[in-house]
Amino acid sequence: MTVKERLHQLVDELPEGRATQAAERALSHLRQMAEDPVLHTLMNAPLDDEPDTEDDRAAIAEGLADLEVGDVVSDDELRREIGL
Repeated sequence: MTVKERLHQLVDELPEGRATQAAERALSHLRQMAEDPVLHTLMNAPLDDEPDTEDDRAAIAEGLADLEVGDVVSDDELRREIGL
């Protein structure tokens, strides 16, 4: 089944009001994707295929350990710290 066929099937399964809402949101999202050059570039950027280094793995492990014990800063606290 093609993507278009799956979309048609999903739309057909929705009640009329929900189908309209979903279609309007999808159209808005697609319009943004088509008109935003940054989003377009990001959507078409290649995946990062560089292997993780030992430093990368250590930093990830440190961050996960901090998260596990609650040694984190909230978004609001960070904004206050940097003056936003």
